Amino acid sequence: MATSLDNPGLEGLTQFDHFLEMFPRYLRGQRGLSENTERVYLADLQSFRQYLVNEELGLTDMDRQVLRGYLAWLSTEGRDGQRGFARVSVARKLTVLRTFYRFLVQEGLFRSTPVPSGRSFKLKVAKTLPDFLGQREVARLMDAPDESTVHGIRDKAILETLYACGVRLAEIHGMDLTDIHFSRREILVRGKGSKERLVLFGGPTEDALRRYINESRRQLMSRPTQALFLNRYGERLSRRSFEKLVRRYSVLAGTRADVHPHTLRHTFATHMLEGGADLRVIQELLGHSSPTTTQVYTHVTKQEALVAYLSHHPRADEPAGRTPRASSKTEDPVSTGEDA
Repeated sequence: MATSLDNPGLEGLTQFDHFLEMFPRYLRGQRGLSENTERVYLADLQSFRQYLVNEELGLTDMDRQVLRGYLAWLSTEGRDGQRGFARVSVARKLTVLRTFYRFLVQEGLFRSTPVPSGRSFKLKVAKTLPDFLGQREVARLMDAPDESTVHGIRDKAILETLYACGVRLAEIHGMDLTDIHFSRREILVRGKGSKERLVLFGGPTEDALRRYINESRRQLMSRPTQALFLNRYGERLSRRSFEKLVRRYSVLAGTRADVHPHTLRHTFATHMLEGGADLRVIQELLGHSSPTTTQVYTHVTKQEALVAYLSHHPRADEPAGRTPRASSKTEDPVSTGEDA
């Protein structure tokens, strides 16, 4: 074990910043994480840096007591000095901290990590089940864009691709024209950690994509580019723009105001499962490395079945006229894997 710093103040911060500067190379080279995930990790470590400053601690002062103090600080005042982070955010920051200290072990600062493992130090969080749209809501959403306009044709193709393929926001943002294979109705997607996979699409999505590429994209393109979805200036459409257009059309379609591109990913998975698809197939199409991540959708459909049963079966135990609501949360240890 490394010895404690003689001066945990300025010297400790200098040491922290030194290793923090080296950390991204470890995340990219050895962990294979995306740039987006890397930004989240670095932002989460700023909270830990602030805690070290407040308590006049250094990296080598870490032990179980320091860790408990850090988590308590995050939960009560770590966000802005007046309120704490949500438990799911605290759990994520704990995961990031474990990764950072494993990196410090590799750099020779420790013989073994002083941060307790997930087995010996668990943080329980209430896992919120993913929201999804009903099939009628999806139909209204797909019909919302005005296909008599250049942007409406593009937006129709975007909505169709999000729902038909179940892709993440970062994945549709990074799509290129050459990634689409119409003959096989496949799109090559680059997911987390630069992992590639093929996603599938059907006839309606093919029609929407072909029309966009042959009509709207040609009008939007101001100079040669491989980016699939373009903005009004002929550049790759930003992630923020994807979010805004999904939210705008969801309101226009009369669904709800909080629909996000990830909502359509959840909807894709839920509808696949309801249609009888094997969980392993859904896992492959979503790009989940672990089946545990995909299994959250079984909870969604089981709860929907429970609501339907209690609402409509004459032998159900619910009082007449009462429509039960399924809980949207399950108590579960924090996952250190991927998001859905």
